[in-house]
Amino acid sequence: MMYDAPPLAGKVALVAGGTRGGGRGIAVELGAAGATVYVTGRSSAAGRSDLGRAETIEETAERITAAGGVGIPIRTDHSRPDEVRALVDRIAAEQDGRLDILVNSVWGGDPLTDWEHPLWEQDLDTGLRLLRQAVETHVITSRHALPLMVTCRTGLVVEVTDGNTARYRGSFFYDLAKAAVIRLAVAQAAELKPYGVAAVAITPGFLRSEAMLDHFGVTEDNWRDGAAKDPNFAHSETPAYLGRAVAALAADPDIMRRTGRALATWDLYKEYGFTDADGTQPDFAAHWASALEADYGPLGEPL
Repeated sequence: MMYDAPPLAGKVALVAGGTRGGGRGIAVELGAAGATVYVTGRSSAAGRSDLGRAETIEETAERITAAGGVGIPIRTDHSRPDEVRALVDRIAAEQDGRLDILVNSVWGGDPLTDWEHPLWEQDLDTGLRLLRQAVETHVITSRHALPLMVTCRTGLVVEVTDGNTARYRGSFFYDLAKAAVIRLAVAQAAELKPYGVAAVAITPGFLRSEAMLDHFGVTEDNWRDGAAKDPNFAHSETPAYLGRAVAALAADPDIMRRTGRALATWDLYKEYGFTDADGTQPDFAAHWASALEADYGPLGEPL
């Protein structure tokens, strides 16, 4: 009996910042689609990052493999060009120079974000550190990884952000970082287009990450209880939803039609038909329009 191969069988991916949250969701779903996924981050079995969380890249790699792919964890600090160069050299050596999918999902900025004060009252060193962590790491990673994709003249670069419009995100350095990541996708798309490589930015809706579950004092099993603290949490989505959006994009043979755009899970599910882990199709933009727009204004047009 003949079986169809998984849509990303034979593809090689690098998910930078895949320890937890959206990065982990993307890495696992790329694996479920058949890809070999190099997953990187600073939290590993060898020690935690300064965030102090328990999730590790080894756990993510195990989930990738269990989902049907091949997970390869490599501890990497993406703010260090020498470590990123060594990472890419290893991928090139092990995969015969091939890299099909690059996901820039490094973040780590939550403890650095000041939601209470305007720019002129914020600590400058902390704000600049956020930008280095959330933007420079993406630049460093692309600088070293893109030559593999250019040589192969195919592939997809994904920049993970928050929001896909020009709407202000509530904190100066946070907003600057997330908007800058969209511009990274636009700029890379322009320079990569002659080589057949696409670049996009993508945002989830209200992401139900491990940290967010902790914040609401719930687990994935009873997450709906969190809506008692914030009714909007009832419209959240798991990292798998974001991961399935990215996997669908990576498998799209006509992905170049989207290059340079800022995309969202709440639009992509309508075209690709993917669901969240529980079979639902969360649409945070629709929730915003019905419940939040009157108080906070429209989300705005995608960039």
